[in-house]
Amino acid sequence: GLTSEGALQAWSHRLASTSKYHRRPGVTEAADLAAPELYADDLPSGLVPHVRMEWFALQSGMLRGSWRAPAHTANAFAVQSFIDELAHASGQDPLHFRLRQLEPGRRLPYAQHGGPELDTGRLAGVLRAVADRIGWGRAVPARTGLGLACHFTFGGYAAHALEVRVDADGRYRIERCVCALDVGRIINPLGLEAQAIGGTIDGLSTALRLQIRVSDGQVVEQNFDTYPLLRIDEAPSVEVILIPSEADPGGAGEMAVPTLAPALANAIFAATGVRLRKLPLGLTVAAPEAAAAE
Repeated sequence: GLTSEGALQAWSHRLASTSKYHRRPGVTEAADLAAPELYADDLPSGLVPHVRMEWFALQSGMLRGSWRAPAHTANAFAVQSFIDELAHASGQDPLHFRLRQLEPGRRLPYAQHGGPELDTGRLAGVLRAVADRIGWGRAVPARTGLGLACHFTFGGYAAHALEVRVDADGRYRIERCVCALDVGRIINPLGLEAQAIGGTIDGLSTALRLQIRVSDGQVVEQNFDTYPLLRIDEAPSVEVILIPSEADPGGAGEMAVPTLAPALANAIFAATGVRLRKLPLGLTVAAPEAAAAE
């Protein structure tokens, strides 16, 4: 919820899933099963006076494993998409609304992997970097939108900003894609840039079309012919910004995945007024009235 001045006042986050630990020997307590699914210290915890997070165990016979940036992928999509909705609903600029929560920078306790603290100033830094590079706030043509998202993952700070153009038939294309990473002291700049690009393409593949379906008790997607990652001719050029830092090195291999899907969905909303809340997003956007009926 928001105050009358448009500030975040209360946040409720609910997640139902089959824990990836549900068949791990010796793991039976609810808190241990919930631990890899929902991170209690993830934002907006620490930024909002009243926060409630709930995890519900979903019983399933299907095995689950870890995907790149486990748990952060699903939760960042939910959080950063809804942050965007709150900004628009309250008549605030999505960038300024986020910065309002993050600045002035402060260090928050973070008990999960990547801690022991989360620096909101560094998260604001990557957000400002992608916004500046993509020209946030400039006038764009009709059916063109800018979207962004930021997240803290395993000791690293990441943000994406995308420019999306939607054709009259609902098909959309990414005109620009900017990714900024702050992972502390950079040991291998080329390796870090490669991780940023690879994570972006991984996140984009999933956002557009990747999914696992089950039919008659079997997984439908058996190999990469039925689980098609983005091809070179489909992938946008990725502009990478590496933030200089003297902080201790943090994670780098998974940072760029969680923020891609919400940034894309937010850009599509800015272009069309259609809010996409399910993954994969698909390759086309329905008219607003059709989307509302789903």
